[in-house]
Amino acid sequence: MHTAGMPVAAVPARPRILVVDDDPDLRASLDDALTQSGFDVSVAGDGIGLHAALAEAPHALVLLDLRLKDEHGLALARGLRERHPALPIIMISGSSDEMDRVLLLELAADDFLVKPFSPRELLAHVRAVLRRTQPVAGTATAAPREPAAQLQFGDWTLDLRERELRGADGRVCALTPAEFRLLEAFVGQPGKVWTRDQLLEHTRSLETEVFDRSVDVLILRVRRKIEPNPKHPRYICTERGLGYVFAVPVTGGHASTA
Repeated sequence: MHTAGMPVAAVPARPRILVVDDDPDLRASLDDALTQSGFDVSVAGDGIGLHAALAEAPHALVLLDLRLKDEHGLALARGLRERHPALPIIMISGSSDEMDRVLLLELAADDFLVKPFSPRELLAHVRAVLRRTQPVAGTATAAPREPAAQLQFGDWTLDLRERELRGADGRVCALTPAEFRLLEAFVGQPGKVWTRDQLLEHTRSLETEVFDRSVDVLILRVRRKIEPNPKHPRYICTERGLGYVFAVPVTGGHASTA
């Protein structure tokens, strides 16, 4: 996904991961596990170091601790998402509380890890997020792709090739990876009633515990971005007791009414 005025650099054969944690021992442990698994790694202990690292080199993903010593990871995640909407974020938390998870989804984190976790679990989450959000490493000679699929609804165009949502004026509306996947599912099959479980399968991260409220939070975020009046949606409508449906016609590309 691209954002206006912000080119996205191609991901190198060794994606660079930024680890942000104020515990030097944990930083060193994460650095070692990721480096041994074929990643380049940058480390930072606070927000200043985070922004300095991002300014110095392109990164494929950020691992960010939820509770840093002198600043809250939630605030850093919010600022990071606003400034780099296409950059995946995995939050690290010492709590498995559902409310923390809902807050992370509100802030558009792509995934989260609950301490303590093993190197194998860490790598599974990192690789799953990269598979969803970045080109596959080592595919320098990709086969030619079909022309971009342009799906139009209302004043919006969803570009499935560039993974962009554009308004009538051509401006890009920034979407997180999960938000894009949700909208892609709806727009691809207008008129279909989606259950929460089906939408979770489309948007969740690998090995992440599923809970219904995450879908409601995600839909609320997308409605705020695309609906003329989010309190009275005309695109993503609720089918009481069933789920959600994309209620307007879609033209172009590969849209289906099945």
